[in-house]
Amino acid sequence: MEEREIMTIFTKTGAYHQGHFKLSSGLHSPAYLQCAIILADPILAERLCGVLARKIITEKPDIVIGPAMGGIVLAYELARAVGARAMFTERDKDGKMALRRGFRIRPQDKVIVAEDVITTGGSVKEVIALLKTMDVETREIACFVDRAKGAVDFGGISVKSLLKLEVPTFTETECPLCQEGIPIQKPGSKK
Repeated sequence: MEEREIMTIFTKTGAYHQGHFKLSSGLHSPAYLQCAIILADPILAERLCGVLARKIITEKPDIVIGPAMGGIVLAYELARAVGARAMFTERDKDGKMALRRGFRIRPQDKVIVAEDVITTGGSVKEVIALLKTMDVETREIACFVDRAKGAVDFGGISVKSLLKLEVPTFTETECPLCQEGIPIQKPGSKK
């Protein structure tokens, strides 16, 4: 499946939006990708995660883990495609990324971090840092959309994606959409 076909799926399902958006990173953008719309369709989720699973070069992982919210369903579906266990991290009461709900990861486990969209890579970096505190090495990162087109440094960890998109992002003070007075939407899951 080629990127053009995948982008058509995002467009036809209504997962690709244009306008003025405040992303979870705090940056502003003229485009937003709502992967939850794709992942709400089990058949489509299975199909796209199967494509992503074939891009993973690491030996068979033991665990696929994703940050809440965007990485939960993706991690589950990707884990199913590669025959691994699925887990997710979430924020504790202090706002720090944590492994909860009885999930256990051993230092010898081969782990892939899954995220729906990477823009700045903040959530993925938090998961990687959490895994390091458990002496667990992240083998690869898998995502539906890499908005950074490989520009985010994850300490040498490779990123596999279905789409690499160059969509501009702006700080609030430099955002031309704000300067034009275009109303902003905040569809992400971070408060």
